[in-house]
Amino acid sequence: MFGYDIGISGGVTGMDGFLIKFFPIVYKRKLRAKEDNYCKYDDQYLQLFTSSLYLAALISSFPASKVCTKFGRKPTILVASVFFLLGSGLSAGAHQMWMLILGRISLGCGVGFGNEAVPLFLSEIAPVEYRGAVNILFQLFITIGILIANLVNYGTSKVHPWGWRLSLGLAAIPATGLFIGSLIIPETPTSLVERNHEEKGRKTLKKIRGVDNVDPEFEQIKVACEIARRVKHPYRSLMKLSSMPPLIIGIMMQVFQQFTGINAIMFYAPILFQTVGFKNDASLLSAIITGLVNVFCTVVSIYAVDKVGRRLLLLQACVQMFVSQTAIGGILLAKLNATNSLPKGQAWVVVVLVCVYVSSFAWSWGPLGWLIPSETFPLETRTAGFAFAVSSNMLFTFVIAQSFLSMMCHMRAGIFLFFAGWIVIMGIFVLFLLPETKGVPIDEMKERVWKKHPIWKKFMSDDADDRAKKTIEMS
Repeated sequence: MFGYDIGISGGVTGMDGFLIKFFPIVYKRKLRAKEDNYCKYDDQYLQLFTSSLYLAALISSFPASKVCTKFGRKPTILVASVFFLLGSGLSAGAHQMWMLILGRISLGCGVGFGNEAVPLFLSEIAPVEYRGAVNILFQLFITIGILIANLVNYGTSKVHPWGWRLSLGLAAIPATGLFIGSLIIPETPTSLVERNHEEKGRKTLKKIRGVDNVDPEFEQIKVACEIARRVKHPYRSLMKLSSMPPLIIGIMMQVFQQFTGINAIMFYAPILFQTVGFKNDASLLSAIITGLVNVFCTVVSIYAVDKVGRRLLLLQACVQMFVSQTAIGGILLAKLNATNSLPKGQAWVVVVLVCVYVSSFAWSWGPLGWLIPSETFPLETRTAGFAFAVSSNMLFTFVIAQSFLSMMCHMRAGIFLFFAGWIVIMGIFVLFLLPETKGVPIDEMKERVWKKHPIWKKFMSDDADDRAKKTIEMS
């Protein structure tokens, strides 16, 4: 659902039927032969159609955190599916702008609830040796959603004048799948124990692990939950000095994920390819190619993340993304002015460079941006901390979605150099501030990661929670 919502908007906003109904000024501008390549889609309301989803996700992530803690991961996913179904219907049936935006807001609430619960669910049910791979399935299905959206847009672009309604309405299919799935899946053992359902938690853990002897892992979960119960105000606890390392990293991973420029490209890929000279069908086909690259390279991450580690994937990707973004910016700066089109060969070079860029993001910052925050917060602040991470992601996704077309109009090809500059900053951050978390159990992060890091260890102290944990373990 999340991937489908990301991918569908770019194709829909390029369809004539959609523009005629909701954005006639943009449609007229699109038809002008000499309209500025970089500015013909620059419209705040058109950007609001895309970005309103992420603003709603930002706001809804905090009540989603409360629901996740009080009622569990499973009901939170169920609520997300209901929002998705409602949003799909409103968007597809929209006859006025307010219906269209309300539909996107409902979809955004679904994203907020889903993105809060699903990564936590995956991290809590996965065995530690496969936690990275299992959690990356979240990102894999986002990329599959984007690819499906691109394929749908390619087909419905030929259905005039209501193909856009079909694109938006077909979101109900994965929403229905999520609804049915949320009724079938078990609750996580951690959430059950956290809410005083210990026996049910033990049975669920046995079922998930497929063995009867789960005592060592179950005792770890009980200790973590006992400490968590002592924390009455998790958001206040997040402000403690010892909570700063995972909080800073959780937030910055989300900020950096957006400032790679990936969502600008995935939202508006068809528009971007139209800008460099492809016709509508060809631009949608190019978006499908990048979507395929996105899916296959996310699979690479599933196999690599628990073998080579998080840091190496992120650092390698920074180099690859920097080179490709700089090359795209250089070509456009040199060859694409306000009214011409790139020669066919150079336009395809841009597509190849976009694929090189997307491939490196897909095995690094895409999946790891969600994995690392989901595995680094201790249980007592996990849902609250992850809510900050999700809301940070949605805030900066909103900023990029609301400003990209305007930035492209004013910065022109320089927008790619702008994102390349951010990639340098991200690489420095990973090099000096991001610890390796491969193979470390979630509830041992503090002792084995934060207290041994040359910078973050200064934030750690033998506080009350540490003493409480020692008391419980001794007893």
